[in-house]
Amino acid sequence: MKRIVALTVAALGAGAGQAAAQNYGVNVAATDNVVFVAEARSTARPGIVYAYRQGTDGKWSEFAKLMAPNSAKSDRFGNALAASGNMLIVGHASAGAAYIFERSGDTWQQVARLAPPDAAAADSVGGAVAIGGDVALVGAPGGNGAVYVFRRGASGWTQEAKLTGSDAKAGDGFGRALAASPTRVAVGAPQQEKARGAIYIFDNAGGQWTETAKAVARTVKEGDLLGATMALYNQDVIASAPGRDEATGAVYIFSRNPNAPGYAAFTRLFPYEATSNTQFGASINLVGNELWLGAPGADGFGGAVFRYRWDAAKNDWTGVSKLSLQGVAPGTGYSAAFAVAGNTAIAGLPGDDGGEGTAMVIARAGSGEWEQRNKVFSETESFAAVTGKPVDCVNDVAADFKCSNIELQGFLPIKDIGGERGVNLNDIWGWTDPSSGKEYALVGRTNGTSFVDVSDASNPKYLGDLPMTTGARANAWRDIKVYKNHAYIVADGAGNHGMQVFDLTRLRKITTPQKFTADLTYDRVASAHNIVINEQTGTAYAVGANSGGDTCGGGLHMIDIRDPKKPTFLGCFQDAKTGNAGTGYSHDAQCVNYKGPDSKYKGREICFGSNETMISIADVTDRKKPIAVSRAAYPNVNYAHQGWLTEDQRFFYMNDEGDETAGVTPKTRTIMWDVSDLDDPQVAGFYLGETPAIDHNLYVKGDTMYQSNYSSGMRVIDISDRKNPKEVGFFDSVPANNDVAFTGSWSNYPYFKSGAIIFTSIREGLFIVKMKKRPIL
Repeated sequence: MKRIVALTVAALGAGAGQAAAQNYGVNVAATDNVVFVAEARSTARPGIVYAYRQGTDGKWSEFAKLMAPNSAKSDRFGNALAASGNMLIVGHASAGAAYIFERSGDTWQQVARLAPPDAAAADSVGGAVAIGGDVALVGAPGGNGAVYVFRRGASGWTQEAKLTGSDAKAGDGFGRALAASPTRVAVGAPQQEKARGAIYIFDNAGGQWTETAKAVARTVKEGDLLGATMALYNQDVIASAPGRDEATGAVYIFSRNPNAPGYAAFTRLFPYEATSNTQFGASINLVGNELWLGAPGADGFGGAVFRYRWDAAKNDWTGVSKLSLQGVAPGTGYSAAFAVAGNTAIAGLPGDDGGEGTAMVIARAGSGEWEQRNKVFSETESFAAVTGKPVDCVNDVAADFKCSNIELQGFLPIKDIGGERGVNLNDIWGWTDPSSGKEYALVGRTNGTSFVDVSDASNPKYLGDLPMTTGARANAWRDIKVYKNHAYIVADGAGNHGMQVFDLTRLRKITTPQKFTADLTYDRVASAHNIVINEQTGTAYAVGANSGGDTCGGGLHMIDIRDPKKPTFLGCFQDAKTGNAGTGYSHDAQCVNYKGPDSKYKGREICFGSNETMISIADVTDRKKPIAVSRAAYPNVNYAHQGWLTEDQRFFYMNDEGDETAGVTPKTRTIMWDVSDLDDPQVAGFYLGETPAIDHNLYVKGDTMYQSNYSSGMRVIDISDRKNPKEVGFFDSVPANNDVAFTGSWSNYPYFKSGAIIFTSIREGLFIVKMKKRPIL
């Protein structure tokens, strides 16, 4: 059975809630001896499609960059790609268009902009694209959904038809995925019927496109997402359902019924190594008489391609084998974006290098086997450093960033503070040298800690790097606190990292950046999510401990640090009635010598834990017999993450890191606890911010709360009226959007005497800012 040569296809990438990074490799395409890789999610530069070809040395290297006309930073050009012969079509959904590029010699030139005049901005025109011969298809999965058919004639490309599903509704995602031959188009609507999904088939007869069938499967369930990706093979429609069985995924083959109108599923394919989140069918490619199905969650999220061969005698797909990549780390996304043309394939690895993304060229050798060639990638994007003098916030803008009532003192991108490609930032803390008054930023990276002198806020100086513990592994989480001129540093998911202790007075004489070593490493914990310090008692609390040592169920691992270089284990506390696993896991905490309004606990050492499922209050004065004082939940708990007391210790403001992604709140939500009675904490209300962004770390200084809220940056909140907070300023380190996504400001430190506020932004760098005159509320 010989297949029809199909138009190549590309669909929308990941949606809200995903960690947003450079994501080079999120979409790919291939044509005759050229491969294309999109970088559509840049925040510091426009979307770019990179073109690569093989050199005389056998290596694949970049030879062209394609961008939209009038391109702008974060324009998301390249959100969909498809190539065929000498043509490439690029989706640009944020502009409501698709662009056609054509090869002329060694160059690729834009020859058409396809933008239907009747489309609205919400339609996402360009969300999916396909091209082949003289026909181009442009999906518009927003609104009620549509697919626009364009044909090339003597006068160029003109719209020939608009395809809509006979019963498609808003929210169905009709047009999110396309598969086509010269006379047939299959359109996916994966969100239809509570994400069961459906496929619409259109045929062209005499120049007229008509819906001739709708394909569904009886066994499809809610959330299966049938029609997320598709291909055509002769008269058959191949469609994935990557959400099936907890995202294990499945692929259905629909065949035209010879005796009646319509299509029926005649077979269903599963990965032979099926586990949840395999996402089998995330990409579909036809390679000769083989069917290649991507499964980015296979092999521990290292990804794989499952190859099936058409058996004409059995009239079925059989003989499955697996194509994996060597040296690919888990989480890279291999096979989610995959394209093949002739003897060349390109696999996007958008999660590689900490989310910066790479792509791997794969080629068929003379033996017929497919072999890895070389990785390709782009240079790390970066906003320009801001030094020399402060930049005022004028018309809500300072340098490249959005702002209100905050002046930018200085900014250093990650590359200027010891980070290379793929390195992100996380937590931050500050240290003031008591002998000189100099102020320092202690900046967590995924692979170590950077030290920056911020005494002259507009001329910050990078002093050096303390790498992660030898034998540990890089990971997203690092936390730092200070006691008696020493930094205490832990990392989560890092293996045998332990708690590094670093004498900060070593920074006093540094004039050129150094590579430091820790003064010692405390090894009674392996990995820990956070480190909490009560400076009044000289006690450190490692929380969220895991991977070895005395984990204390993820609760409070108590350490005596009164002699800073001789940390000593004191014991554990965990309230097993809290935490998702019922072990008392504490994600973060604040421990204080209590001076609040509850006279029963005056002078006691009290810890306020954000324990995933609720607030946990503990009396840890007696290290050998710590006591669970109380616990309390709040409406729509998703992930009780972190919080901080007001200085009078009457209120505790807490963030929930999961409620925005779960859709239970329209805007950033802060839970306000009245803890005046420690035995009975009460929810005093909820503060809703100005954007829908996810909240992360917050701190309180006087009557002001400083919130790091990921994509909406660092927000400054007046809490002089404790139950009625009001925003008085912000500095947005990700100016392109306020998406519900794990990108942007991770944490901040507002306690410098100078008034400087330092904060980290995951992919951007270190910011030093100051509030302007406080507005009258």
